[in-house]
Amino acid sequence: MNDVSIRKLIALLAIAVASTLAGSNARCADTHQPKSDRPNVVFFIADDMLPRHFNCLAEGKGRNLTPNLDRLAGEGVVMVNQYCASPICTPSRYNVLTGTYASRATNPAFLQTTQNNGGQTKVEFNTHIMKDTPTLPRMLKRAGYETAMVGKNHVVEVAGLETFPDFDASAKAPENITRLKANHDKVCQAIREIGFDYVDRVYHNNPHFLGLHEVAVQNMEWITEGAINFLDQDHDRPFFLYMATTVPHGPTNGPQSWNADPLISPLGYLDRAPDVQPARQTIPERIRQAGLSVNDDTCNLLWLDDAVGALIKKLEQTNQLQNTVFFFYSDHGQKAKGTLYEGGVHNPSIVWRPGGFPVGSTSDALVHVVDFAPTIVQIAGVDPSTGSFDGESFLGYLNGTPATSDRVLYFELGYTRAVRKGSWKYLAVRYPADIENMSMEQRKRTLENWNAARRRRHVRIVTEDPSLPFSHLTAIPGGGDAESGSTGSLPGYYDRDQLYNLDDDPGEQNNLAGAPEYAEKLREMKQILNAHVLRLPGTFGEFGK
Repeated sequence: MNDVSIRKLIALLAIAVASTLAGSNARCADTHQPKSDRPNVVFFIADDMLPRHFNCLAEGKGRNLTPNLDRLAGEGVVMVNQYCASPICTPSRYNVLTGTYASRATNPAFLQTTQNNGGQTKVEFNTHIMKDTPTLPRMLKRAGYETAMVGKNHVVEVAGLETFPDFDASAKAPENITRLKANHDKVCQAIREIGFDYVDRVYHNNPHFLGLHEVAVQNMEWITEGAINFLDQDHDRPFFLYMATTVPHGPTNGPQSWNADPLISPLGYLDRAPDVQPARQTIPERIRQAGLSVNDDTCNLLWLDDAVGALIKKLEQTNQLQNTVFFFYSDHGQKAKGTLYEGGVHNPSIVWRPGGFPVGSTSDALVHVVDFAPTIVQIAGVDPSTGSFDGESFLGYLNGTPATSDRVLYFELGYTRAVRKGSWKYLAVRYPADIENMSMEQRKRTLENWNAARRRRHVRIVTEDPSLPFSHLTAIPGGGDAESGSTGSLPGYYDRDQLYNLDDDPGEQNNLAGAPEYAEKLREMKQILNAHVLRLPGTFGEFGK
């Protein structure tokens, strides 16, 4: 080999070593890189959306005026086989912000429920993120990201919140103004302690749970303004912005949502109405001009879409959009909320970046809500294996890697667990002994207490019949609030074991668990469920023992 060839070889080796070191540094969680090397990430999580709300899905095509969501879907990737592990607000947000199943929660209320159930975990609104819980924002901070959160919490544990003796008291009363501000400050501080640098404009829970009837309204612009204020700051590092809306979750009626008083917020009455989205008064006319029906559904969706548009516009104005990956996700499916049926767990999402992804406009890869966190950290240049995730990154699928067909998805909620492998899905319903054996007197008292709390908040009563069966989610006769519309909605709902072939029966109408010809498939799926329960805290019926 001559001298020129040797020099070329040495140069090539030097480049290879440098590239390897750069890649290694990108995977190190404590290494800060120049902002230009890594994209910003916006994670926009809406609340209680239905398939008909998305023009990019067959159920919603042409039904909605949502130009900004349409842009994200048209230029990005629609994850048509996106799934949610626990389809109600709290555990779904736990999944997003930790990349783990909510049965790993360690907050006292969840642990106490597990103990009361003889070791069986019950995933519902009791799965909270604590200050010592490993979280996505904390991991991104270690990687040099600036982290921000605005909007709905409903997952981070907050201690010592002020209570309101009278739900109908005035939000303008000095003592209530003080309580509202104190609660907002406590919620913001708790969220900072789980890894967010910037926290503002927070709803601790759904509007009806803020303590006063007068403030039980939606204020989309107030949340959006908090995000805009963050984006307007000088950023010398890449950022992660988590924006959680309270719409289109109820209340959806105009006077409490898109047409409410824009001065009302979780802080009480504002001095001025936020001016960061198109005026609310223009919403009906814009919908009419598009040739669509004007109703609370279409108005709330356009209101939500205006928030997405405001973020995109600000990112463009601040020259940050070209270096941003934008995730849009609704916290769970709404057609069968509070159950592990497809209407609750199947929940398509959208991922956008400038120029799109190699996979094209849609991906049929089977992905899970617990996959968001490892995907985002990989986008941020961090090796996902350095985190304690239950999910796996789907960045490879976005970049064109063929989807595998053998992935198993696990689901958990209330008194049910489920697994899906290929076209097969197994769902198990197991109530602890004390729930199954609850006396009629106990059932009556439980329902009376539940309904009394709803009356205090001026919320409709679902039933006053204590003899009705329990739902999959709660030990309340007839079902609680979140799942009341889904309780008993499918033919096999009350069956202990349920087996469905989703290719032949996507609506889960024909339970095959009792058919002799599927006995071996049932045994196989039970073994798969048992393996998942064994890897997680607690037990579930006979599983995980």
